[in-house]
Amino acid sequence: MEETLVIIKPDGVKRGLVGEIINRYERKGLKIKNCKLINADRETLRKHYVEHEGKDYFRKLIQYMQEGPIIVMVLEGNEAIKLVRNINGNKDFTKAIPGTIRGDFASSITKNIVHGSDSVESAKREINVWFN
Repeated sequence: MEETLVIIKPDGVKRGLVGEIINRYERKGLKIKNCKLINADRETLRKHYVEHEGKDYFRKLIQYMQEGPIIVMVLEGNEAIKLVRNINGNKDFTKAIPGTIRGDFASSITKNIVHGSDSVESAKREINVWFN
């Protein structure tokens, strides 16, 4: 079974969408292997978003992720990474199709409700950042 990291971002938690989002993953057969509600610290976020460090939007991204609590979870299932990314929808909310999390709930490219790992390597690294 493949594992992936999912983050329900501050806007998703604040808007009360946690149950709806988790339900969508579980209905597709994904299992929650680990889950926590936290207020993320700057250093953990920096490690998570290390590939974006130095880019003009990095500071705003870190600030946004610290606006409120987040849900961080490890999901497990057959081709979990691809499945989660399909359920999440396009990062650009204007291109996310209805029926996806972002297509139904995202209001901007920054406030796009969820994060999902984009590869096996990223999933391993991100899971290690949040759960070790």
